[in-house]
Amino acid sequence: MTAAQFRDAILRHLTYALGKDPEHAQVQDWRMALSLAVRDQIVDSWFAATRKSYAEQAKRVYYLSMEFLIGRLLEDGIVNLRLVDQARGALEELGQDYDTVLADEPDAALGNGGLGRLAACFLESLSTLGCPAYGYGLRYEHGLFRQSFKDGRQIEAPETWLLQQHAWEFERPEARFRLGFGGTVDVKGETATWSPAEFVEAEAYDTPIVGWKGRWANTLRLWSAKAVDPFDLDSFNRGDFAGAAEPEALARTISRVLYPDDTTGPGKELRLKQEYFLTASALRDILRRFDSEYDDLGLLPSKVAIQLNDTHPAIAGPELVRLLLDERGMGFEDAMATAQACLSYTNHTLLPEALESWGEDLFGKLLPRHLQIVDRIDDAHAKANPSRKVSARADGQVKMGELSFIMAHKVNGVSALHSGLMTTTVFEELHRLHPDRILNQTNGVTPRRWLLSCNPRLSSLITDTIGSGWVDDLEQLKGLESHVDDAEWLARYAAAKHDNKAELAAWMAETQGVTVDPAMMFDVQIKRLHEYKRQHLNILEAIAHWQEIKANPDVGWTPRVKIFAGKAAPGYFFAKDIIRLINDVSEVINADEETRHLLQVVFLPNYNVTLAERLIPAADLSEQISTAGKEASGTGNMKFALNGALTVGTLDGANVEIREQVGSENFFLFGMTADEVDARRAIDGHAAKAIANDTRLKSALEAIETGLFSPDEPTRYANIVENLTGPDYFLVTTDFTDYWRAQREVDSAYGDQDAWMRMAALNTARSGWFSSDRTIRGYMGDIWNARSLLED
Repeated sequence: MTAAQFRDAILRHLTYALGKDPEHAQVQDWRMALSLAVRDQIVDSWFAATRKSYAEQAKRVYYLSMEFLIGRLLEDGIVNLRLVDQARGALEELGQDYDTVLADEPDAALGNGGLGRLAACFLESLSTLGCPAYGYGLRYEHGLFRQSFKDGRQIEAPETWLLQQHAWEFERPEARFRLGFGGTVDVKGETATWSPAEFVEAEAYDTPIVGWKGRWANTLRLWSAKAVDPFDLDSFNRGDFAGAAEPEALARTISRVLYPDDTTGPGKELRLKQEYFLTASALRDILRRFDSEYDDLGLLPSKVAIQLNDTHPAIAGPELVRLLLDERGMGFEDAMATAQACLSYTNHTLLPEALESWGEDLFGKLLPRHLQIVDRIDDAHAKANPSRKVSARADGQVKMGELSFIMAHKVNGVSALHSGLMTTTVFEELHRLHPDRILNQTNGVTPRRWLLSCNPRLSSLITDTIGSGWVDDLEQLKGLESHVDDAEWLARYAAAKHDNKAELAAWMAETQGVTVDPAMMFDVQIKRLHEYKRQHLNILEAIAHWQEIKANPDVGWTPRVKIFAGKAAPGYFFAKDIIRLINDVSEVINADEETRHLLQVVFLPNYNVTLAERLIPAADLSEQISTAGKEASGTGNMKFALNGALTVGTLDGANVEIREQVGSENFFLFGMTADEVDARRAIDGHAAKAIANDTRLKSALEAIETGLFSPDEPTRYANIVENLTGPDYFLVTTDFTDYWRAQREVDSAYGDQDAWMRMAALNTARSGWFSSDRTIRGYMGDIWNARSLLED
């Protein structure tokens, strides 16, 4: 497609799809017209892939996830279709700025953090590899929330991404399923009839996800909740206008918000409804598609692979058994075996409290037939494994982690450390019973978005150096190693990093009113706020660092700016206090004229994919400082390393493998191992001992406790201080001293910019293993038994 053809396509959509002429079109109109022109090209690949999947009767992969953090799709599509020059040229001919038009697209508010971004990377890699697949999720009207700050506090407001027309989706009113909740169950022999008391309809919206070179496109199908009878005319005619619209409002609640606050009873009920709504809609759709091709349910495991992304879709096990047993007439044992052969489960956490469980009263109230089936599944498992000590239903709870494990033929962790720890912690007993079920698939990221697209300066240098084959064969980056000792090449690498930093600094000045010097080290921690991720360890070190600079101003400190971003769950008050503490510390440190040329702290609001794409290429230092044994993998750590940021981190999650790949000499390690964490936690008064042994730590805590950063409310952070000086479950105080040491090593290394850039370049050169293409090939071979339909 030439630039002229692209221009004509844009003008055609502007006129006939949007009803605008060029003289009166706004940026949003140009963005929509460009998006529709790009979408036309994607649809051709999409249809061809669908036809080939049916023609070859190929096994399909179905990826069920509560989150798909896809971010902006326009640039993704242009890049993967290799139409960047044509699109830019077409817009220039039309008098429009390409970057301005792309920046107008809102982020799709369909996820929160790593779980959702991983799902998005996986969909793109599935398309790049030509594996027939569907992603199934919910079409959240308001996503998680839009974050802002007031007096340092997190303020939550609805995301409004769907107020504008979403250019990428196709509404599928014909793909509609009626789902039920509550009611009664009439059991007759082995099967039963469930008569729900409440109904809602699920309607599909399809987004094509195109792979590299546009050779294949798969489908992200999102479900939106609709009322069966959306409008009560009798109520309206009686003057009850609000009541007339109530059925629609209540139904739409299911797909309005990602992760509604579950600290209340109604919140818990809504979250369980969401999980069943997603899962039940997907399974009906899967069976509908299967029925259109085959008439033997025995073929289901050879044609259908269903991946559960965490425990949110765990109800898939009982629901698939119910559909096969009650609606398809299959015997219970065969239904359970068939479901197990289709289902596999990815575990994303070692935190027992994060493995979902539901009170049996709530579960039985909303899903009475499923509670019966859970019991049958559990009984069957107990009979097959008489020595077992765990149960999917115990202590008044339905335990979704155990249920997911029992109903899956494979259970995978997402880093080597995490998969190993699963066998000795959360699933120790189930692993003993099923020693061949757990395997590892270390996470990866798509290089198309997380290097080629988000970092054009570095990706251009890479292509100039080793050619373009790295884009879909990331391990070709190893070819850069022979250039890291070339002074001229390394200078070009350093220039790309500097220009990325200058661009970020200009954006922060323009949009946030924050002035930072690009010559400072950009020290970045961007991720969901959680105690185990230890943003409070980072800010404690910043306080101690600031105090040390003030006490010894002539030491020759390395200038750095600490950049934070991330959201705390609305009901997670401790995490929200950490955000406020960081903002309060930022206000004090940044106002200090004696030190602000050496240290600044910035918390950027409303972290999303687009902000990550700004920050990661500009980062010098990647903060991966979780308590060892708590982070399953992480993918931000991979993105940073790929883009030439050095890691300061613990031996946790995929940090272990990153350090192995890039070399221990190019990684700043600190902190205890997972085994040491368990041993230290068992020592009474471990926090008090750590504080007594480190005067810097003690002084930083005293500054918080005495209200130095909150003079209007000196006790504002008493709960944080009490936690850190008392139980300190995540061992912030114990790891502080070694963290301080590692940070001073970072300072020293950054002082020698030639050596630093060499280390950064080696991080890029050695990060090729962390491609999501490699991960998906592992799933295809080890778990799904699926194949690519692309011809070489």
